[in-house]
Amino acid sequence: MSIFNYQQRNNIILVIIIVLGCFLVYALSEIFSAILGAIVLYVIFRPMFLYLTEKRGWNKSFSALLIIFLSLVVIVIPFLLLSFMMIDKIISIKNNTSNINMWVDKIDTFTGRNLSQPHFAEETMQKLGTYTADLFPSLLGSAANIILTLLVLYFILYFMYAQLREFEAGLLKYAPFSEQHALKFAVALRNATYSNVLGQGIISLTQGVLLANGFWIVGIPDAIFWGVIATFISFLPVVGAPTLSIPAGLYLMLLGDTWEGIGIMIYGLLFIGNLDHVLRLVINKRIANTHPIISIIGVFIGIPLFGILGLVFGPVLLSYFILLVQIYETNRKAADRIERIRTTTDNS
Repeated sequence: MSIFNYQQRNNIILVIIIVLGCFLVYALSEIFSAILGAIVLYVIFRPMFLYLTEKRGWNKSFSALLIIFLSLVVIVIPFLLLSFMMIDKIISIKNNTSNINMWVDKIDTFTGRNLSQPHFAEETMQKLGTYTADLFPSLLGSAANIILTLLVLYFILYFMYAQLREFEAGLLKYAPFSEQHALKFAVALRNATYSNVLGQGIISLTQGVLLANGFWIVGIPDAIFWGVIATFISFLPVVGAPTLSIPAGLYLMLLGDTWEGIGIMIYGLLFIGNLDHVLRLVINKRIANTHPIISIIGVFIGIPLFGILGLVFGPVLLSYFILLVQIYETNRKAADRIERIRTTTDNS
């Protein structure tokens, strides 16, 4: 006869599950970005998969492979190409620092004389170098790691789609909250993903294209490169693409093109900056509203963990965490209410 009763055995099993779960999470930490990426792509392309399989009657495996191909062409490959383009440009700039040092000295002289900031450009370049090193660690590493991450991501994504109904039924069955709250969480998760990925992606791409056009018109060198830079930093709500128009304007003014310099600063700060607010209002009404604080804190959380992917994954992960906290609070209030009713009934 066992020395443990049913409850004790169950508690021991729970402890073993928690220990093994922590070990598995630690073991899978290297591919966590692939898992999170699979979840993000699953949420984004789920309506399309359901349309193809349930409305059009297409084969599930073929539809999953088609979505994988589309996500590669539309999202992953352009993102990687832009990232590698930035890395190549940054490396070329580092290898040819004579022109950079000349302009740093000129800008420091200008800002020291007019703005009482004699080391403005030098400090900015140092911060930019540190930020870039944090932003691109995964891309500066082995290409094999990138390929492995993509293979794991799409392997998971394929089976999430190929067994979609079984996968979602399993999530509902083992979710630590009621089915009603689980469905609400699924809707909120979808909205958070759309807002952070699709919404912010549209805003960032629009700002990058507009800034590149403005730079090209006024004669800023490497306008496309700076447009790509603007696209990435547009994920930071406080910084954003419009701030790049300030050093661009100073650069033109140092060349003697005063009106062009003033014009590009007005174009960036007023036109692109206000357009950013308009786009956010439109997208938030159609998709969901992600508070700027979530975006800012999420970026600072995501970059050390995921590199450049942290610009997207950080806010998404923080949004998911807040959603879970809200579900927990709802469940706790419901449990307290049920307990009060039970207590009242027992007393009566």
